[in-house]
Amino acid sequence: MKDLLITIAKGLVENKDAVNVTVDEPNEDGIVVYHLNVAPDDMGRVIGKQGRIAKALRTLMRAGASRINEKIMVEID
Repeated sequence: MKDLLITIAKGLVENKDAVNVTVDEPNEDGIVVYHLNVAPDDMGRVIGKQGRIAKALRTLMRAGASRINEKIMVEID
């Protein structure tokens, strides 16, 4: 799942070297939190107008995680 998030994010940004993903351990509800870090100049590209790209990114990640019976959440830092 981490590789999927990195691949999608690198396709959206200009500074591909600044893309970084950290993964937290599952919390008490079994949800794994993925933290996506990008360059400050690329933050608007990842979030999109009215958060549409961020919402689509989270939807894709949740759909992929459901196939392997995981619960995940994506935070854009």
